[in-house]
Amino acid sequence: MGPAWLWLLGAGVLASAHRDKSLEVPQPLNPQLLEPAPAHHRVTPTITGFALRLYKQLAADWPGNLLFSPVSIASTLALLSLAVQANTSALILEGLGFNLTETTEADIHRGFQSLIHTLQLPSPKLELKVGNSLFLDQQLKPRQHFLDSVRELLGAFAFSANFTDSATTGRQINNYVREQTYGQIQDCLPEFGQDTLAVLLNYLFFKAKWKHPFDPYQTRKKESFFVDERTSVHIPMMHQRAMHRFLYDAELACTVLQIEYSGNALLLLILPDPGKMKQVGAALQPEMLTKWSRLFLPSLLDLHLPRFSISGTYNLEEILLKIGLTNVFNLEANLSGITGHLNQTIFRVTHKAAVDMHEKGTQAGAASGLLSQPPALGALPAPSAHFNRPFLLLLWEVSTQSLLFLGRVVNPAAG
Repeated sequence: MGPAWLWLLGAGVLASAHRDKSLEVPQPLNPQLLEPAPAHHRVTPTITGFALRLYKQLAADWPGNLLFSPVSIASTLALLSLAVQANTSALILEGLGFNLTETTEADIHRGFQSLIHTLQLPSPKLELKVGNSLFLDQQLKPRQHFLDSVRELLGAFAFSANFTDSATTGRQINNYVREQTYGQIQDCLPEFGQDTLAVLLNYLFFKAKWKHPFDPYQTRKKESFFVDERTSVHIPMMHQRAMHRFLYDAELACTVLQIEYSGNALLLLILPDPGKMKQVGAALQPEMLTKWSRLFLPSLLDLHLPRFSISGTYNLEEILLKIGLTNVFNLEANLSGITGHLNQTIFRVTHKAAVDMHEKGTQAGAASGLLSQPPALGALPAPSAHFNRPFLLLLWEVSTQSLLFLGRVVNPAAG
């Protein structure tokens, strides 16, 4: 019998920006002001560091749009760490960036437990759905201890599957993910053979209203977006004048902007000066994000932001090897954590994410007064941020300080 296959799938979808009539000054993403619960704090800073390392590897190999969900990928790998033998589990967690001499594996899993639980708490203004699932071949006899652990720590449910009928089972899993993400993630699982033993997956769905609404009547349907020095495309460009926290980092040559949602989430947008995308991407560090959070100042801003939909699908095993996850995906890694028996298994890691950013609107007039410039500042021109060239986006859930999505928009017309 040849090697068995185990697919790990992370699927994240972000659907953002309905219109809302409320208007408040966004609060900064400041770890000192928004201290996560201790259990979250065990994992969220590490996930952020992992996300920035992964972005740099993807950006080096991928010239176009990028989008992935750090929380989704990290949760999938945390689920995998419970399924394999102990030494492989340690490799996975260390590859994510955890120091096992400072934080035990049990504490790490309790951190993920707290993170997933908190992200799923109901909110009237924010729709956020996170889940883990396992599809195990019917020939596997999972241990009850394993099933109890993954359900308790990661909220993961295990389903029996018939992988000998790979076409039917593939459709069932794809349909399951499509239903869990309300149709936003489709055909996320590539074709697999009859020797597949298990599919481990995480899905994440996010939908929120802007705290500062965009007036759809202010959107210009065709405006130039400069992909590079030689290429431009025409795209819909949203426009608003509103209070936002932003800054210009002269050292890195980029504008940094926070846009808050009406729920407990915010979007960080980084707009490099022309030709500076590689420089800014290479300099991204968690410390840089913290520094910016302390320097933001609220001010009226003349904002131009593309309306766009992009997605990304990646086979990540080669990239994960480059950032430290060695000897996990192709060397005697096995499912002994599931069954108690050793099986030589070859892992494949697939991830798909999608973002839809728009100004879905009812009436335009309700917000126009709220967004007008205060009379006291009537004579002063508002600074502007014109996102008409490639930029980065980082979407955060504030209460846990977790990075839900990280992306690079190079061509908003490319999808």
